[in-house]
Amino acid sequence: MTLTKARIADAIHQELGFAKNQSAELLMKNKLENGEDVLISGFGKFCVKRKKERRGRNPATGADMLLNPRHVITFRCSHLLRKKINGEADWEGAAGSTTRAAL
Repeated sequence: MTLTKARIADAIHQELGFAKNQSAELLMKNKLENGEDVLISGFGKFCVKRKKERRGRNPATGADMLLNPRHVITFRCSHLLRKKINGEADWEGAAGSTTRAAL
């Protein structure tokens, strides 16, 4: 799902009447709770990943134990954000580009 910040805020604002800044937060939480990935153009992608059951160790006692399967959220920043953070000069020119790197 590819979204822009404005599109997220407008959709929730129109549907539920929340303020636009609260609207984006609500939509992202809902999508992630349902196990869907959220891609925000020019910012990055939030992904829900499933972790399998695995062996672990209790750090206090040193006893072996099984850790239950669980879901975690990962984030991969966009190439535009990465360029800005790293101070690359041509990042603004890439913002107007219509191509998007695969995440």
